[in-house]
Amino acid sequence: MVGTTLPTPLYPIYEERFAIAPVWIPVIFAVYAVAVVAGLLFFGRLSDEIGRRPVLVAGLALSAVSAIVFLFSHSMGELFGGRILSGLSAGIFTGTATAALVELAPGDRRTAAKIAVAVNTGGLGLGTLLSGTLATFAGWPLRLPFAADLALVLCAFAAMLGVPETIEQPAHRLRLRVPRLHVPHEIKQTFWSAAVAGMCAFAVSGLFSAIVPSLLVRVLHRPRPVLTGTVVFVLFAATALGQLSVGRFPKERALLVACGALIVGTGVLAIAVLFKSLEATFAAAAIEGAAQGLAMGAGLAAINEETRERRGEVGSTYFVMLYAALAFPVIGVGVLAAAWNLQAAALVFCGVVAVTVAATIAVSVAATRPRQRDESR
Repeated sequence: MVGTTLPTPLYPIYEERFAIAPVWIPVIFAVYAVAVVAGLLFFGRLSDEIGRRPVLVAGLALSAVSAIVFLFSHSMGELFGGRILSGLSAGIFTGTATAALVELAPGDRRTAAKIAVAVNTGGLGLGTLLSGTLATFAGWPLRLPFAADLALVLCAFAAMLGVPETIEQPAHRLRLRVPRLHVPHEIKQTFWSAAVAGMCAFAVSGLFSAIVPSLLVRVLHRPRPVLTGTVVFVLFAATALGQLSVGRFPKERALLVACGALIVGTGVLAIAVLFKSLEATFAAAAIEGAAQGLAMGAGLAAINEETRERRGEVGSTYFVMLYAALAFPVIGVGVLAAAWNLQAAALVFCGVVAVTVAATIAVSVAATRPRQRDESR
């Protein structure tokens, strides 16, 4: 997962070195998110049939090839190729590595699931911190981070030799089956409340990953990649903490708390953009990250609680919508930035997210009241 976020602090450098128009950076990021969805859909059930290890090895191979493509890239087309390979790898690992960790853990599987969350989100954060630090202090900013990533992937290959297979009788034939996307009628209210909140949270995460690097350089005049890497690291670290804190809130309030935090976070981000404040940018990253983790965890818990059958299909639908929100809103911000300016585009984005989340809160509260009246009777 470290390799998937390495390019984030480097986007402004790519713009300059490869003469890339700023509007293309969100598109390059969006291609990654689409590839993650493809990896989840096409390979999500494959490891159940042929075993965890072969699929994880394939994911590592894609990650290694992605690092090599970035290491020797000289054009925008190669960036697209590297991001597609990286996204497919992330899609494979998000599902398969989590399942493997849970199955290998002795005792309480809930603890294993929390560890999986920590290493998944933690890897995303460490990727930006690693590339930002190397690009700032070690030279070769577009090469050294990916050489380091390739070394890490080779270490992971070696470690994989000692990982036992957890599928008892894996099949010998490959069958790629895309799960059907489906939302049962009886859970549509809960699903859409959870999905819209999660989509808004992921859209903000996409903004931090694809747009904030350019904001720091062009609006806040902070060109050092280590600052971008640290800001996005704070976002993902807070996301992990938010996911781990889901159980600390009453289940009927967790999603509302996440929505409230999202509104506060977008407000702080708007202040950071408007007043060109680095401190407010860090604060927004922390608030938005915690809100994202809580929104995703609470939303998925609420959906699973009400879903009686076809949980795989419902879960796939939920994550496809979240990753779509990660990809496409940032393209809109890029188009607006090209038409107006980056500062105005970011402010419009913050306003749209805040209004959408506020509407979600209103609809959720209105839908909850009749249910509470029925229960009181």
